[in-house]
This record gives sequence, C-alpha cells and structure tokens, in this order.
Amino acid sequence: MDVFTRSWQGDIPSGLNVRAIPSRALSNHSRRIALASEVLRHTQDQNYDAVVGFSKMPGLDYYFAGDSCFAEWAAGKPFWYRFTGRCRNYLALERAVFKPDSQSRILLLVEKDRTTYQRYYATPSERFHLLPPGIERDRLAPHNTEDIRRQVKMELGITEETHMVLMVGSGFRTKGTDRAMRAFAGLPDAIRDKAVMVIIGKDNFRPFGRLARRLGISNQIHFFNGRHDVPRFLFSADLLLHPAYRETAGIVLIESMAAGLPVLATDVCGYSSYIQQAGAGRLVPSPFNQNTLNRTLAEMLTSTRRSNWSANGQKYVLEHDVFSMHARAVDFIEATVPC
Repeated sequence: MDVFTRSWQGDIPSGLNVRAIPSRALSNHSRRIALASEVLRHTQDQNYDAVVGFSKMPGLDYYFAGDSCFAEWAAGKPFWYRFTGRCRNYLALERAVFKPDSQSRILLLVEKDRTTYQRYYATPSERFHLLPPGIERDRLAPHNTEDIRRQVKMELGITEETHMVLMVGSGFRTKGTDRAMRAFAGLPDAIRDKAVMVIIGKDNFRPFGRLARRLGISNQIHFFNGRHDVPRFLFSADLLLHPAYRETAGIVLIESMAAGLPVLATDVCGYSSYIQQAGAGRLVPSPFNQNTLNRTLAEMLTSTRRSNWSANGQKYVLEHDVFSMHARAVDFIEATVPC
C-alpha cells in the first residue's frame, strides 16, 4: 500500500510504502495544489485498486470527508475573498471531488454535511456513505475512575473538590479556546476560585497564555502540548468544554460521553447531535453568544444534573455503534471498489 503525504512523523507501520512529496510553495493552498498534482501524476498511470484521499483533490475513488465544506465557509466571507488565490484553489480542489460528474465516493462523518455539499455542488446522493463515529474502547470509563481522578488532581496540585474544566483538541482558534477561556474568566468568583481549566492539544500556546494573563486566570490554566494519557483526563474532569467556531465532527464529544464526562459544546459541531440525543450535556445555539456560554458553564458546574448527563452519555455509547468507523469504511471500500 502506497501512502502519499507532504511529510511523515513517527515509525512507519509494516506494509506501508510512504512517499513524501515536499513542496517549496510558500502558502498552504499552493502546497495543497502541488500535493494534489503530484498525487494525480503518480496514481493515474498506476494500476491501483483504489485511491483513497483524506484531502480534497482530483482523481480520488474515495474521499474521507474529515473537513467541512469550504464553499459554505467562503460564502460567509466578503465578496472580494472569492477572487483570492487561496479561495480559488481550495474551491477547485473541493469541486473536483463533489461536482456532479465526479466519480469520487464520499465517506461522510455527519449526515447534515450531505445537504450542505449538495446545496453547493448538486452531488448525487448515491455517492455519499455515512460512517458511524470511531472512538477507541479505552475511552470507556473503567471501574477505578475515582482512583484515576484523585491521582490526576494530585498531579495537578489541586484538591478533590476543585472543579476541573477540560478542553481537548489541536487547532485552538477553530476549537474556540478563546471563547472557553473567557467563559472560565466570567464565572462567578465563588465558582472560579475553586476551579481550573486544563487545555490539551498541539498548537501555539503563546497567544492564549497572553489572553490568560489579560483575563487574570493564568494561575488556573494548565496547558499541555499533547499527551498520550488523554483518557485519564476525560475520567477526571467535571466538564468538557468545546465551544468550536467550526467542527466537522468532534470525536472528543463522543469520547467524553463514553468516559461519563458531561459536555458543553456549540451546536456547529458535527457530533453535537449525539449530545442532544443522549441528553449528555448542553449545547450553545447558533448564532453564538458569549454571555450564553458563560451562563451555561456556570450553571453546569453547579448543577445537580451532572450525574444524569454522565449516566446518559455512557448509556448511549453502550447502546449505539460509536466504535466501528474504520471497519465500516474498509467494508464499504472493499464492497464497491471495481474488480
């Protein structure tokens, strides 16, 4: 199996032939165009059974729709933005996958994206295939959750009575980390003085460290540049806060449900519907209002319903398929790839 990518980090699993395709282009959209051109050049003359892409580009047999619809996002920008090279390039790559006469099949994460893409590209319905979420089973709360919770809070240097608000995910600007920090800073003194926020993800912390200082909450924010023990924090926190600006899916919402962690998220997250269906927390409706988030965070941290939200999330995960995304994707590709 050949893998085409701009770069690779870590060990290469057995059976994979990784082909790095570096680019000297200066902008992200130019590098994306260069990668798409090189992948197309390498694959169109080869006898591959199928070409599966995780980035939008021409020549794909299957596209894993992990990104939101760029055309919808661009529609909310000023008219002149559509004439920029960035917009034109990204729209061209997206159109190559979703235009009516494309042969690409789309592995869809959330049903509402089907309607969005069809609105802009008139993509035939039969080319979409909806996948379930795909969390790891180590996100299920173990029997010794209370022991884990005590250990994590001891490592953080906080008491067991301290409220712990958790954010998980890279891409802090898109995930709404600024919104989350403002909501935390806006908590009533009696709540905020007995609370901390833990932010885990790979990104540039510096702007958010400066924001924390301006908000006067530096001593109550713990930044971690990625961790291998995220489940421990899911089991230990009192609330997952995920006020994203944009989020195609939001797998951490499902992981939190499995861990028994109540969720407060914006309704733009693709997987926010699971929170609503399960009764596993609360959603901030669109259009977003910071005061609504602030008020809801304070209410949830002091609510007697937290145990209900926790139990509801765990019950939903046990009764529904939230584990088989990857297996279902493979099954679909094997069943539909031309012989």
